[in-house]
Amino acid sequence: MTINDVRGVLKGRVLLPGDDGFEQAATPWNLTVRQPVAAVVEAVDADDVAALVRHARRAGMTVTTQPSGHGASGDVEGLILLRTGLLDDVEVRADERMVRVGAGAKWEQVLAAAGPLGLTGLAGSAPGVSVTGYTLGGGLGWFSRKYGLASDSVLAIEIVDADGERGRVTAESDPELFWALRGGGGDFAVVTALELELYPAPSLYGGRVIWPEHRAREVYDAFLEITAEAPRELSVWVYRLQPPGAPPMVTLNLACLGEVGQAEDLLARIDKIGDAISDSRSVVPVVDLGAIAAEPTAPAPAIARAELLTGLDADAVERLLAKPVEPLINLEIRHLDGALAEPGGGAGASGAVTEPYLLGLVGLGLPHAADATRARQAEVVADLEGHISGRKPYTMLSPGETAAQSFSGGALARLREIKRARDPHNVFRANYPVLG
Repeated sequence: MTINDVRGVLKGRVLLPGDDGFEQAATPWNLTVRQPVAAVVEAVDADDVAALVRHARRAGMTVTTQPSGHGASGDVEGLILLRTGLLDDVEVRADERMVRVGAGAKWEQVLAAAGPLGLTGLAGSAPGVSVTGYTLGGGLGWFSRKYGLASDSVLAIEIVDADGERGRVTAESDPELFWALRGGGGDFAVVTALELELYPAPSLYGGRVIWPEHRAREVYDAFLEITAEAPRELSVWVYRLQPPGAPPMVTLNLACLGEVGQAEDLLARIDKIGDAISDSRSVVPVVDLGAIAAEPTAPAPAIARAELLTGLDADAVERLLAKPVEPLINLEIRHLDGALAEPGGGAGASGAVTEPYLLGLVGLGLPHAADATRARQAEVVADLEGHISGRKPYTMLSPGETAAQSFSGGALARLREIKRARDPHNVFRANYPVLG
């Protein structure tokens, strides 16, 4: 039995190497990652997913699922790549303050549907990321300081299990699988839909302020001052930027779930810094939340690295500012803390994020720049050695890293037990598998 045999069973496309459209369908969001898969299947509904899984189980093959291609590791040789992007329905139930999203729905769709109703989900910084992929990996975004990881706001999960059976998982129906799927990745089942809690967003204030590089010290000082006492409603991220062909810059990106006057009072420190190149701070419709960070909306070749920081003091800032950003494009610090450090008793596999800051490093992955990008990333991490915790958010793992870097020993052991029990034949393989 081969993957070609499933063509008559599925309604969606089945693409094999050599077929028109195969290379494009197999290409992930990060263009530096190659995916040498045996086939690409584009499911049109949950029944298609179930039929594919049953076929894979009988044929002794493995399925790796990517709604939008974000987070790809490239460790997929010989696998079936399942695309669930067509399962993109979004249903907001305002009276229940929840949303049901198909596996392929993107955050921009959810925000567009929920925002006019005065509600928001726990979206990240990029509007084109799939809700499911982001949430299965934990999901760390703008409102995580107030409400925690997106995975902890999951109410129910619709799945296809390793036997190809459809089901709906809740904390009551299957607490172990429910725990594992919320932050442990897609290693245990194919998720076809999620039900997520929504949160009140009667007013949202945010934007981005950009200064020339020579103001970097003042901007970092303001960042430390603001984040030292920031309420959970306020998230502030600082960037040093070196766009190709442009002068170096420093920016503050921010979002506040509060009234304009309250937000302006909290951020008054920013107004003391002169020479601002641009300042987009204003009342922001929820649907425009993804535009604040101005992240790329099209696939690109990039090399990213993320680290969690145990603190950020004057010495760490001195090291961050001592050298040029180049050849990196972006050196980012996000303020975390708040609800992230204090998850409730019903939290998923990600657990608490006790580190108060996140370091993000991004550079070009083009052949002429890749080695220099990696070397500069390693240099920044070495300079901050005393502040690096060694743990990484699962949702921000990069090629060459493993799931073991994201979980405590107890959580990882529990995830592995669940994997062996629920998928003993390895029908599923996440981008970063727990047994890898």
